[in-house]
Amino acid sequence: MRVTQNGRVTSNPTWFANHCDPAWTAPQPDPSAIAFHRRLPGYAVTPLVELPLIARDLDVGRVFAKVESQRLGLPAFKGLGASCAVSRILDQLDGSRQVTIVTATDGNHGRAVARWAVHFGQRAKVLVPEGVHPDAIAAIRSEGADVEQVDGTYDVAVELAASVGDQDHHVLIQDTAWRGYEEIPGWIVDGYDTLFVEFDQQLSDRTVRRPDLVVVPTGVGSLLQAALFHFRQPGSHARTAVVSVEPGNAACVYASVAAGRPVSVTTEVTSMAGLNCGTISSLAWPIIAAGLDAALVTNDTAVARSAEMLADMGVDAGPCGAASLAALSDLGDSEAIAFRSHVGIDGDSTVVLLITEGRSANPPRQKSR
Repeated sequence: MRVTQNGRVTSNPTWFANHCDPAWTAPQPDPSAIAFHRRLPGYAVTPLVELPLIARDLDVGRVFAKVESQRLGLPAFKGLGASCAVSRILDQLDGSRQVTIVTATDGNHGRAVARWAVHFGQRAKVLVPEGVHPDAIAAIRSEGADVEQVDGTYDVAVELAASVGDQDHHVLIQDTAWRGYEEIPGWIVDGYDTLFVEFDQQLSDRTVRRPDLVVVPTGVGSLLQAALFHFRQPGSHARTAVVSVEPGNAACVYASVAAGRPVSVTTEVTSMAGLNCGTISSLAWPIIAAGLDAALVTNDTAVARSAEMLADMGVDAGPCGAASLAALSDLGDSEAIAFRSHVGIDGDSTVVLLITEGRSANPPRQKSR
């Protein structure tokens, strides 16, 4: 396995072991998110589906999929973070004036921000990078947002959104953090804790005290940060391994973990549009460096195969959602042995796959002309 100078992973799929301190504990996540979400219209606990055939194929005890194909009326988990952030920023502002909520997106995050900005009586402006599918843009506009297409990558769109957000009566709600912009991305991370609180209870209802491994599809790292906050709390009697999954041609977390420092990578078109991110969130990086067990990569072919497999089992998974299964399924024999040993799973282990979006969430990005 090797990372090139521009951050691309040269073998596909593969994984990198992060030798973190098993005694390290994370800051306490904000416990108020789930109570907030329960008050929102359309809130419902998303399904936790057991997949015995996948467990057999992976040679583990049990496999569960936490399926986020319908969350707060949208086909992805992003509404959990967006709703929290929009609500909290409006609580801090003078309620007598309207603002424009600004964000950059490859699809799901921007649609969620637009949905909750309009819900709370505000305007929304969403910047999208080149190559985003027209259907994804139409879906964002359907939420009432003003959509602007940007010449450049996702990272370029984020930079432009930050500039627009600095204008009077505009507020940036972005799920990636950088120096000087960390409070709002932190609120988004807080919102994601609802997902993990839910499946703790769902697993308990099925006599599972804790998962042995949780697999997290990862873009800039905010959902991964939420997972690590949740599973690295002090006082745990046993440790859940947490691993990330990214496209091999957009693997900023993998490259950063391998380098031991934040690394921005050059990205290419992938069907995993929501994971096509070149720069890790500054807020997530220290948590990932300290608490992540391993970083994996996968590819579009493996993701398509896994999405079909999940569909045959009644699980609605888009490319980003199917990445969690794809990365585990396509490990070579020697890789799988080393990976299992590193994360501590065996034939009796319980694995949770995060299915972060449904098939309708994010049409594949288009290649630039």
